Amino acid sequence: MIADADALADRRRLKRRLSFWRIVAGLALLGALLLAILAGTGTAEIGKMRDHIARIRVSGVIADVDNYTKLIEKLRKDDRVKAVIVDVNSPGGTTAGSEVLYNSLRELAGKKPVVTTMGTVAASGGYITAIAGDQIFALGNTTTGSIGVILQWPQITDLLAKLGVSVKEIKSGPLKAEPSPFTPLTDEVRRVTQSLVDDSYRWFIGLVAERRGMDIEDVKQVADGRVFTGRQAVDVGLVDALGGEKEAVEWLTSRRGIPEGLKVVDWSVSETKDLGLGARVARYVLTGLGLGGFYDTLEKTIGAERLSLDGLISIWHPNDY
Repeated sequence: MIADADALADRRRLKRRLSFWRIVAGLALLGALLLAILAGTGTAEIGKMRDHIARIRVSGVIADVDNYTKLIEKLRKDDRVKAVIVDVNSPGGTTAGSEVLYNSLRELAGKKPVVTTMGTVAASGGYITAIAGDQIFALGNTTTGSIGVILQWPQITDLLAKLGVSVKEIKSGPLKAEPSPFTPLTDEVRRVTQSLVDDSYRWFIGLVAERRGMDIEDVKQVADGRVFTGRQAVDVGLVDALGGEKEAVEWLTSRRGIPEGLKVVDWSVSETKDLGLGARVARYVLTGLGLGGFYDTLEKTIGAERLSLDGLISIWHPNDY
């Protein structure tokens, strides 16, 4: 009887030990998961938890800007963001996309200071984005300007004729689907298309005049599509001063009363489709385990979309785009 009681007590002690170590193991696993998430989150996410200056980068061709507008809205609502630096390194893109991005940044500037820094190139639609800032800094050798609008299409009627190929079409009116690569450019199509480009161009130069405090005729003198270095852009009034992020922060503290010592923290747009909460957790865990590159490749493969530039474009490149 005593032996049975001792055995029962031993089993109870063993069960308690097992329960204790199960709890320890569970806590250790939870701790490891939290560490992985924190490692995946990185210093930028931690920096967002206190007052800071946000940095967003507008790079590459500007087309679909939904990710940018969503990010900018978050910046506008976050009270810990005391100011925003917009770092532009873009040759431009669609005129409409640049307009949406500009409007979104101006709405942000209505609530907190926005300053622009220019990288290698901030031209055409990239310049539209840049002038949304309250102050513009460029590097001495930044390529900027290229104020203008263009509508391009290939003309292959002669080639098709040589190949003995003709394109037949039935349309509701003579200007439907014009200009077209399959039909010669008529005077009427040229006139209507030119009016489309001219209207967008007038909007562009009006925007520059308003934001840069210039007379419209003075803007026209520098708005023939040419590009400028950062030094030249300062001379003609398209840029405020030479400098980079250091000068931008100094301007924010001296002219806009932003407290000294605030960290500049990156806020990045998502380059691919949001695959959901589970995917974000997987990204943090894999990054914490040193497998972030694998996840990035997988996400880009799933979310990749073909870039297209349809419609009016404001873009600069020596070889078009």
